[in-house]
Amino acid sequence: MKVSVVTPSYNQGQFIERTLQSVASQTGAEIEHVVFDGGSTDSTVSVLEAFKPPVRWVSKKDKGQTDAVNQGIAATDGEIIGWLNSDDVYYPGAIAKVVAFFEQHPEIDVVYGLADHINLEDHAFEAYPTEDWNLDRLKETCFICQPALFFRRRVVDQHGSLDESLNYCMDYGYWLRLGKAGVRFALLHEKLAGSRLYADNKTLGARIKVHAEINDMFVKLFGTVPDRWLFNYAHAVVEKRHTREIAGNKFALRVGAAAVAAALKWNHTVSRGMIKSIYSWVLK
Repeated sequence: MKVSVVTPSYNQGQFIERTLQSVASQTGAEIEHVVFDGGSTDSTVSVLEAFKPPVRWVSKKDKGQTDAVNQGIAATDGEIIGWLNSDDVYYPGAIAKVVAFFEQHPEIDVVYGLADHINLEDHAFEAYPTEDWNLDRLKETCFICQPALFFRRRVVDQHGSLDESLNYCMDYGYWLRLGKAGVRFALLHEKLAGSRLYADNKTLGARIKVHAEINDMFVKLFGTVPDRWLFNYAHAVVEKRHTREIAGNKFALRVGAAAVAAALKWNHTVSRGMIKSIYSWVLK
């Protein structure tokens, strides 16, 4: 069984060698690793040129991370596909465990494992909050850590690649789209990857944009946005302007007002559940 690992990259020279090494040290399958770099201006290209054993790589301007992943998928032919960003790492033995699981469960299309959030020095500081597969629950929270997920190529053949209109939640949107289509997911209770979390990474640096895109994605896929994501968006909006300490007991009211505005924007109505939640905050 051949495994294709796709790494999108842009100006992650400080991390990419560790990413490459985490793939190169894997065993248990024939592994091809391709890096699609968006034309980095830091040390990334020099790291790619010098790395041993060599990996296939391209460095040229692209349309962003999602485009790079899709290009990587199209350029490979492994039966199993992994997507590892250029600042994340696989843990030792990850691919061998995934391949063994797929071989034992031919009916499963997508498998995801446990993972950690890691810091700049690769030290794990918290476990990623992973849960057993449940599509309704996935609509409420993204409990799948992207580098710890692998899927069969038949998934792409049948359901297409990532949505290139998404810049932040392309992974979450893909999992939801596949789940909606009936693709079979399974949780492997093994720790597979480290996902780097730090102040400068793309998601943490643009919380309002991230949550707005998630809301847009839900409308596109399901026609409506769950209240939980509307509240998450509202928190991001309010926390951009106020802290809990400064706003005092007005913080909850500000979040409630922002959530109502978000509900009207994306759902064109406010649910009874949202009204009940806000009312309960007011009474506290």
